[in-house]
This record gives sequence, structure tokens and C-alpha cells, in this order.
Amino acid sequence: MEDKRISAVLDRREFTVATVLAMLSGVAITISEGCGSDPAPSSTGGGGSQGQTQQTDVTGTVSANHGHSAVITAAKLTSPTSIALDITGTATHPHTVNLTQAEVTSIAARAQVTTTSTTDSFHNHTVTFN
Repeated sequence: MEDKRISAVLDRREFTVATVLAMLSGVAITISEGCGSDPAPSSTGGGGSQGQTQQTDVTGTVSANHGHSAVITAAKLTSPTSIALDITGTATHPHTVNLTQAEVTSIAARAQVTTTSTTDSFHNHTVTFN
């Protein structure tokens, strides 16, 4: 009698696994890259004109980091102007990175730009955008 219960449990387990696999077969999984390694811009799909690229947010790498986050949104990259970027993130104190229009244009083109944040709480950070 015990053998039948074990095989019934195994059948339920197999059924559950098969059901979950069937549900997941239609799910798309997205893997994003970590800090400072944003992908190059891709071509626009659908109604976009040839040669246009779609910008994505760019994340900078903050030296001696303790909770700061340096992210330039795609919107700021598509109409480049000078930017005063707040990189406070989850840190307990603020820092600002000031980027010129030329630096923002370079970052949008995925050229490496390195700059220094403001000095707050007796220190600053080097921020590198790739």
C-alpha cells in the first residue's frame, strides 16, 4: 500500500513540474548587465528611420563607493545639455557630478568620460561613464 502512495506523490510532483514548465515556456526572461557595462545603442525597430539609434540609460562607476549611484537617463542623453547629476543613491550624504554638454555628448556616443564629484563629508569620488 505504501508503494502506491509514493508513486502517487511522484506522479503529482511530475505533474507539477510539467505544469510549471508549460507555464514558463511562454515567459521571456531578460538579463541586464551590471554597473558601468551598458550595451551599445541598438537600431530602432518598427517605424524608425534608418541609421537612428535608441539610447538607453548609462550608469557610471563610482570609485570608493558606499551607496552612491550615477545614472544618466536616456532622455538626458538624447538632448544633451550640461548636467548637474545627483549621485546620492542610498548613501547618507550627497555628491554631485557636473558634466558639460561636450561630456554628455561623448557619454551618449559611448565614449569613456571620467570626472570628479563635489567634495561632501570631507571626500569626493571619481565617476567613470563608459
